Parts: sequence; structure tokens; C-alpha cells
Amino acid sequence: MLDLIEKLPPGSRVLDLGAGPGSFRTDREDLVVVRLDLEVPASRNGGCYVSADAAKMPFASAAFDLVVSNHSLEHFAELEPTVRETGRVMRPGGTLYIAVPNAATLTDRIYRWLARGGGHVNPFRKPEEVISLVNRLAGLPHGGTRILYSSLSFLNAHNFRTRPPRKILLFANGNERVLAILVWSLRLIDRHIGTRLSQYGWSFYFGASPAPHTDQNWVNVCVRCGSGHSEGFLKKKGAVPPLQGWFKWYRCPMCKCWNVLTYE
Repeated sequence: MLDLIEKLPPGSRVLDLGAGPGSFRTDREDLVVVRLDLEVPASRNGGCYVSADAAKMPFASAAFDLVVSNHSLEHFAELEPTVRETGRVMRPGGTLYIAVPNAATLTDRIYRWLARGGGHVNPFRKPEEVISLVNRLAGLPHGGTRILYSSLSFLNAHNFRTRPPRKILLFANGNERVLAILVWSLRLIDRHIGTRLSQYGWSFYFGASPAPHTDQNWVNVCVRCGSGHSEGFLKKKGAVPPLQGWFKWYRCPMCKCWNVLTYE
């Protein structure tokens, strides 16, 4: 998602769909960023905020170069009208980015159990469900899919603005270091016996931009901010301190939180 935003030419228009406070941050001041949700939040991540129904967007057709639906599609009660509207407001040659959870994964089940459903009204269990939905209703070609990995950041005590639910006591009361080791353990189990315990969902690319080409998955996902990076990227950025033992740590380039380094 951030790669798509960085590659946009100056003056491009970006729609953050179902944004809440904002599903991404950017330092680019040469872009027009519009964030849409039913309610305008008190805390904001920059851009212009619009309170409206995603199934009836108050925008002209072909208004946006990039539409971002970052973990919002699963929340829309009127799913099909929203996808149609997404296709309408995106200009020809534009790009649609979608990220959704896989309702069959351990992470999403924990999230829904902890949050009493978490507002997820559209469960997706196969990537083909999302691809066919967008192809049929928005008329956009599929450019690629990537697997998303979990960091259990929704359990992190640092991320609760109100009193956390009592159930979080089962996860060391949201202790950041304990969660980091738990995530590392799930990655290790996946790598050695072929499970999918650490997977969370998928990201999809539709329209003009294909999925980023890389030989490494973004398995290192920050336990605090949820930013995903490959091992190679982290080493290139100098986020992995040298002279470590077999149990390695890295500092997230986005929020500076310490995480356990994991491998594909």
C-alpha cells in the first residue's frame, strides 16, 4: 500500500475507504488524500475527512487515481453497492488496493472472539471470493495477491485507548515482548511443519498496478504498529543490529518498536 502511494505522480488523488482515523500515513504534501467513513474521528492522520456512506459516495465518477480499502471491506453492511461505487469513483487506469482478513485463520478468530465479532459482517475464506467480487461489480482486472502475516498487534496493551477486555489476560495482558515471542513461535511452527498459524489474510491489487515483485514475503510484522517488512528490507535499512546470536531482534522502521526477527 505504501509503495503504491509513494509511486503516485504529484497531484494524484487518493481515497482512503472506511478510513477511521486513517489507514495509512504519508509525508507527501503533493497528493490529495480523502478519507471516508460514516463518522469523522477525533484523532486524524492528515488529509480531508468526509462523513458518508461508502455505498453512496458523494464523489464524481473517475475522481481518484488510487483507492485504498485497508481492512474495511469486511465491515461494510452493503458490500456489493460499495464495491460498485469503488469502481465508479476510480479513474480508468487507476489502482484499487484491498486488504482483508481470512476468516478461517487463528488470528481473525482470536480477534472476533476478543471483540465480540469486531464488526466483521463479511467473512472471506478464499482469495477467489474477493477477486470475483471486484471483477464482477467494479470491472477491474486482478493484478496480484499477497499473503498477509499477523503480529497480533490488536492484543498489544500500547494500542488500547480505553480499558482492554478481561480476556486479554490470557495473552499476558497485552505485554509487547511476550506477544513478539509468541508471533516468532508461530512463524517457527509454520516454517517447520507447514501450518498457517501466523497468517492473517490477503492484500489484493486491481487495475493498473500489479502486486510488487519480490522474492521475500513480509513475514516481519511489527507487534505495535502492524507494518510488514521482509528480512532483506530490514537489513538494508539497518534495522537489524549486527553481532547478534541466533535469536535476533530488529527495530521497526515505522514506529521504532523492538521485534523478534523471523524468517520465511
